[in-house]
Amino acid sequence: MPSNTNVIVGLQWGDEGKGKITDLLSRNSDYVIRYQGGNNSGHSIHIKNRYFILHLIPSGVIYSNVKCIIGPGVVIDPKSLIHEIQNLKLMGIDPSNVFLSKRAHVIMPYHRLLDKYKEEYLGKNFIGTTRCGIGPAYEDKIGRMGIRIIDFLDPKIFSKKLKNNIIIKNKIFQKIYNKPIISYESIYNEYIEYAKILNHRVIDAVYEIQKALKNKKKILFEGAQATLLDIDYGTYPYVTTSSSTTGGVCIGSGIPPSFLKNFIGVTKSYCTRVGNGPFPTEIIDNELIRDKIRNKGNEYGSTTKRPRRCGWLDLVALKYSCEINGINYLIITKLDVLSEFDYIKVCIQYNINGNQINYFPSNLENKKINCIWKKLNGWKEKISHIREYEKLPNNCKNYINFIECYLKLKIVLLSIGSERNQNIIKDNYLFHKIFSM
Repeated sequence: MPSNTNVIVGLQWGDEGKGKITDLLSRNSDYVIRYQGGNNSGHSIHIKNRYFILHLIPSGVIYSNVKCIIGPGVVIDPKSLIHEIQNLKLMGIDPSNVFLSKRAHVIMPYHRLLDKYKEEYLGKNFIGTTRCGIGPAYEDKIGRMGIRIIDFLDPKIFSKKLKNNIIIKNKIFQKIYNKPIISYESIYNEYIEYAKILNHRVIDAVYEIQKALKNKKKILFEGAQATLLDIDYGTYPYVTTSSSTTGGVCIGSGIPPSFLKNFIGVTKSYCTRVGNGPFPTEIIDNELIRDKIRNKGNEYGSTTKRPRRCGWLDLVALKYSCEINGINYLIITKLDVLSEFDYIKVCIQYNINGNQINYFPSNLENKKINCIWKKLNGWKEKISHIREYEKLPNNCKNYINFIECYLKLKIVLLSIGSERNQNIIKDNYLFHKIFSM
């Protein structure tokens, strides 16, 4: 039987505004659980004149009554986590309800170095990682060489596993990358101090989550990155190294599929992407429009500060993402960014090597993709002050209706600004159904 659970996932290449939506739904939740990824992602929450940028800690931390758990499927950089906790305290937020799973894996300094050296080694063929060590940490996890939080807290076990890793990593640094070796002592001493700081936050997350389910607690599962960056279903190899779809919830938190209820997909009203990789609807022939979207949408990475590549909405990819995730509630963010354009384009089909297709192929790399567009009239007025759907400009409502008809899916909520209250409930029945779960 489905429990009181909501799952939030991004449907594009990340940066869809999931942090704001998680914050919105968190206030009615007992738990917010992060189930994959690492500190290579960033969720931004704008409350009045304050911006909270979170990398590892679930967005529910803003509410003192919400228990935030960093789940087994996450890879944790302890230095980054401690820094994030300290920043929250400085901003007047109490992080005492933040906990981390014993089963989660630890990002080590050699993971960050391996990430950096590999990107440099690949040259012009680099993936475009954040160089935070996420990929190498997951590689060690799959290779059964990883160090888990539970190992990290036991000095003897940690020492043994660290020594074994240092021997192998130093050979890689020397033989493959021609780089200097790293010191066991300095890493051990540094990380033992981190363990002391974080020790009281470590819990058996699987037990805690299962207990919450049995007690009918309201649980919100928060993903990082997004569907088109998923290791299996994204634009491989330009993807992240974890399962960022709704399917990743079960693996990354220890919850059975039968207990998942509401699948909430978040998409921008346009598309962006950071780093390399296919991007069919990228605007490359009109710098004026591209830069206007980038600047109005503040499209710069919250982790890397890199300018994001910008493009029109890709409905072919969006439909694929909705199907992969089983989305039954759709939220569109940054609708206000498209205000004041003469026209707005949406991709409704691909033309690949002369063949028209309306599905998202398994490989877009090294293929000439031409988008088949639907051109819609824009709305020449600002909408960030509007709170009722009926008051939106007709052309704006036409745009929303076109998306719904193409996807055959109802849109629940529209975000029309970065502030937490800049939202329009489009479907009151569905929206309140989520909130009263």
